[in-house]
Amino acid sequence: MKQLQTLKVDLNHSRIILEQLGEDIQEDEVLLQVEKFSFTANNVTYGVAGDSIGYWNFFPAINNPDNTWGCIPVWGFAEVIMSNNSEIKDGERIFGYFPPANFLIVNPIKVSSQSFSDGKEHRQELPPVYNNYVRLNAEENYDITTDDIRALLFPLHITAFCLCDALEERSYDGASQVVIVSASSKTAIGLAQGLAETDGSPKIIGLTSISNLKFVEGLGCYDQVISYDDLANINNLSSVIVDMSGNQEVLSALQNDLKENLLKCITVGMTHWDKGGSVDEALTQAELQERTEFFFAPAHIQRRIGDWGQAGYAEKTNAFMAERAEQSNDWMQIKRIKGLDNFSETYKEVVAGNISPNEGIIVEVDDA
Repeated sequence: MKQLQTLKVDLNHSRIILEQLGEDIQEDEVLLQVEKFSFTANNVTYGVAGDSIGYWNFFPAINNPDNTWGCIPVWGFAEVIMSNNSEIKDGERIFGYFPPANFLIVNPIKVSSQSFSDGKEHRQELPPVYNNYVRLNAEENYDITTDDIRALLFPLHITAFCLCDALEERSYDGASQVVIVSASSKTAIGLAQGLAETDGSPKIIGLTSISNLKFVEGLGCYDQVISYDDLANINNLSSVIVDMSGNQEVLSALQNDLKENLLKCITVGMTHWDKGGSVDEALTQAELQERTEFFFAPAHIQRRIGDWGQAGYAEKTNAFMAERAEQSNDWMQIKRIKGLDNFSETYKEVVAGNISPNEGIIVEVDDA
């Protein structure tokens, strides 16, 4: 087995560990060979929140006796290459949550023709949405040519859908504008596009770096785009901030400019994690604490499945995802990387925030 691991206390450092994969898998278990996965700023957030939310617990790092290294989870595709489970067949293709590695052993439970969950003991207390795997062979109208977009945008735009739904449900807290920090991130783009097509939504303001300004303006989903250098130009209107960045300098500047017009700050991601620290620090900032909340999409998903049923939830999210996927054709370029070894350098660039916002990174995993 080959596994890319991240130093938990400093995401800039990674290593690749090799370990002989045992030939035997237990009764009812399935061996998956990871084919490819996406890697975005969303995965960086998984690393930043690895301890506070538990992302390090999904896929324990091998050869890690002092527990200083972890596996940042990724979304991608795998093939069943060995099955000791009568309900899962060799050769099936699977979409879901994986370690950045070439193999994963799962223990399928709650098996249906469409999906199963991993019943491994260490995952039982983790959010169910992350433990679910889609069986592509049985998926209606499955199109293999959309795999890359699915890996890149599914996890991000599910969060965008949940944010749109939550904001609309609470009537935007009465705000006149929604201010989206790190407007070039893929989750932010999905959110802005969703808000733009929702009747009665407030004005949508995107904040981004000066280097990404033209790109974000060209998307056409923001009513106004402002660079971080020009925050004083933001209209002092009643505002909800949706923060994808974790940049405490920007949040403090916005709080100083908006004052009592800052109604709510919703923390979602940490694309600028090095500018602000941990999720816990983002939530305990003295000036913003009472008006700040961390948005955890899996909790919203479970509530909406309860409200709408699985079929109703799927219908709404599939429609949202189809719209976002089609729009992505206008701005996203796929960058393919062959092998975990070659991915190591790109990994550092993503963590450092040096990847162009229109790039979508797909890692094609080798089986060595």
